Amino acid sequence: MEQTYQYAWIIPFLPLPVPMLIGLGLLLFPTATKSLRRMWAFQSILLLSIVMIFSMNLSIQQINSSSVYQYVWSWIINNDFSLEFGYLIDPLTSIMSILITTVGILVLIYSDNYMSHDDGYLRFFAYMSFFSTSMLGLVTSSNLIQIYIFWELVGICSYLLIGFWFTRPVAAKACQKAFVTNRVGDFGLLLGILGFYWITGSFEFRDLFQIFNNLISNNEVNFVFVTLCAVLLFAGAIAKSAQFPLHVWLPDAMEGPTPISALIHAATMVAAGIFLVARLMPLFIVIPHIMNFISLIGIITVFLGATLALAQKDIKRGLAYSTMSQLGYMMLALGMGSYRSALFHLITHAYSKALLFLGSGSVIHSMETLVGYCPKKSQNMVLMGGLTKHIPITKNSFLLGTLSLCGIPPLACFWSKDEILNDSWLYSPSFAIIAWSTAGLTAFYMFRIYLLTFEGHLNVHFQNYSGKRNTPLYSISLWGKEGSKISNKNFRLGTLLKMKKNGRPSFFSNKVYKMDENVRNLIQPFLSIPNFGNTKTSLYPYESDNTMLFPILILILFTLFVGFLGIPFNQDVDILTKWLTPSINLLHKNLNNSIDWYEFCNDAVFSVSIASFGIFIAFFLYKPVYSSFQNLDLINSFVKMGPKRNFSDKIKNAIYDWSYNRGYIDAFYGTFLTVGMRKLAEFTHFFDRRIIDGIPNGVGLMSFFVAEVIKSVGGGRISSYLFFYFSYVSIFLLIYYFLNF
Repeated sequence: MEQTYQYAWIIPFLPLPVPMLIGLGLLLFPTATKSLRRMWAFQSILLLSIVMIFSMNLSIQQINSSSVYQYVWSWIINNDFSLEFGYLIDPLTSIMSILITTVGILVLIYSDNYMSHDDGYLRFFAYMSFFSTSMLGLVTSSNLIQIYIFWELVGICSYLLIGFWFTRPVAAKACQKAFVTNRVGDFGLLLGILGFYWITGSFEFRDLFQIFNNLISNNEVNFVFVTLCAVLLFAGAIAKSAQFPLHVWLPDAMEGPTPISALIHAATMVAAGIFLVARLMPLFIVIPHIMNFISLIGIITVFLGATLALAQKDIKRGLAYSTMSQLGYMMLALGMGSYRSALFHLITHAYSKALLFLGSGSVIHSMETLVGYCPKKSQNMVLMGGLTKHIPITKNSFLLGTLSLCGIPPLACFWSKDEILNDSWLYSPSFAIIAWSTAGLTAFYMFRIYLLTFEGHLNVHFQNYSGKRNTPLYSISLWGKEGSKISNKNFRLGTLLKMKKNGRPSFFSNKVYKMDENVRNLIQPFLSIPNFGNTKTSLYPYESDNTMLFPILILILFTLFVGFLGIPFNQDVDILTKWLTPSINLLHKNLNNSIDWYEFCNDAVFSVSIASFGIFIAFFLYKPVYSSFQNLDLINSFVKMGPKRNFSDKIKNAIYDWSYNRGYIDAFYGTFLTVGMRKLAEFTHFFDRRIIDGIPNGVGLMSFFVAEVIKSVGGGRISSYLFFYFSYVSIFLLIYYFLNF
């Protein structure tokens, strides 16, 4: 067994050859490398599969023996300073490794088809493999400096992946926003690392925890300074896991390809912050007030993420805010000391959210066959609806993921979320009320997304993007007026054919117009690539290819069964608790995992009732009986009701505006930070030029003018100089005399 642990160092480095070889191949043999591009996808999947098998083997050994293994070697030695590198294999490492590899493999398989049309196919897989290397290096790190190095590599990879389509200005701005926001948290993380090194003299986790606990027990530290350092460490997790107030980068990160969204939001980048807090839990748990601060940030994020998801029209942004809210649940659990519940929810949420994001990618892929490649249209739920009969597999998988996230038994997230909700009552009743009410909001906005996307009738040819009935239609590309001739010499693949005003159908009409033959000849399939033999053309959305559906089907199995890891059936301790025993012992906590099934069923009935109420409200507002009106956002309609509105309508308006405008937090940052920093920079520039540089420049100019005046006064006569001299002396003597009289 120990021999197996000795080779664990290959876990982070095994995927690394792929980006290196792709870069070298593009540099030396670009034509051959591009022509064999599918080979690189196969190698990426193969190497990550080897890592997954190795990680599972280590996990099985840990479950059977409850062992922890660490190996370090010295890197820098100078007098009393020693910097060591190594790897730590414990339950937290093995859980994260399995999540990263399993979700990563499925995303890579999915991406092979999803990105097959893209010119950046090779670049995409190079970034993905390097991203996997960075995350695996992060979770296997044995000290804070090593974590910080891989932490920054994860940030670089996320910058590259979010801005993958960097030629689009909105994508370029999104990756910059993510990078800058995370740098704020990372700077705090670096200061916190240096602060704790100053206190303990060590970066290694074991030594750090032991030395710090001894200092705390002997009361030999300044608690104000220690708390400040802990908050700075936590700032890194706040930014990376999109916690309030550094969450603003998360919805904009949806500008990257959908497989990236699935990977980032499921088991990698956003999970890194949860991992960091869980890794440093023995440090945080002995510091007064820091646990309360963590739970406070968590509960704020839980509620904020849910409210901001209520009125989103972009399907991916709605799921992004859902991720933010669920990460808040995990952070709340860690702040309450519910270590097991937090990691349990991390596992269940990872697979359910990966299923939802890959399902949304399948929806977007099918919508692009209608509206062309335009994210504002193909991702807008207002333009969807009625997709059930066209993409039934995607619909059913998305429904299962939605039910899981809502907490409906026996799906995965039900078991983990219920644990967090029950623990919140013991911690703080006020926190519990917010957490339980947010569970109802989660059910509401998730079923809102599901109903707008899949139920009712296909709406893309009925409704415009803005939702106004009296404006020209925003996207009609396949249906024209019967018998009309459309001539467009500048038509390009994926662009929309705009219909003339006199040729558009009535909004209330159920008539489907025949497509003009000229339009039919111009339409090409979204994935039509030269020499690839794909000639599929459809007037309606169609199901994705098998290589995209296979990962979705596998994630359905995880969503159905992974929640049973945390349930004790015929034994006193469940698999998850036995797996986490070494980490729980490190926290000096006695975890009694025996379940009172009667009490559990009572709590489950309460939580399921709240979720069912949220689902009922969603059905009431967005039920399919509205037919073509169902996608007219009912909450949005209150905004357009006119000047006479009662008090309840104003409340609905306020809720809608709050949600759709992201809680005005981005506007606040833009006004008071961006504009404020520019004003401060302008004032500093003015002060530097006019005051700091102005004083010496003014003295020089004054000397110049005085010299010019004196030069003009001098005439070269000694008698004149003597006259002025005695005159000045007489004046000074008189002044001196009167002052001393």
